[in-house]
Amino acid sequence: MRKTIILFFATGTFLGYSPLAPGTIGTLWGIPMAYGISVLGPGRGIFAVVLTVFASILFAGMAKGIIGGRDPGSIVCDEVAGFVVAAFMVPFTPLNMILAFILFRIFDILKPFPIGILDRRIKGGAGIVLDDVAAGIYANICVHIITGIVSWV
Repeated sequence: MRKTIILFFATGTFLGYSPLAPGTIGTLWGIPMAYGISVLGPGRGIFAVVLTVFASILFAGMAKGIIGGRDPGSIVCDEVAGFVVAAFMVPFTPLNMILAFILFRIFDILKPFPIGILDRRIKGGAGIVLDDVAAGIYANICVHIITGIVSWV
């Protein structure tokens, strides 16, 4: 029972077992979470984001022990945490969430500097999650820049 609960959360309610693009499919679970966080306001929202990241590190580490491997593809709580970071303090609109989703996935897949270093050098649950958090930070910055330019024009 304990393993099932750990895998339920680590695999994003089992979305991580998708045969096609489990990371992208798993990231979808981040959308309702981002909405929930967006209504909390900045103070409680940052607490929820930090809690999500720490819970993801914990569950990813435990699931890694169950599944095995360095960064099992079925573990997608890291993508959820990364997307929540990407969407934090971004006005929750369909276009903004699509933009945040696409940018997050691009940064998560391409792993530009220093994301790739985090991915290779940090081990355990933190190693699984922190590269996605960094990709989320990059995506968040880009979304804010793009939406700022669009609203200015």
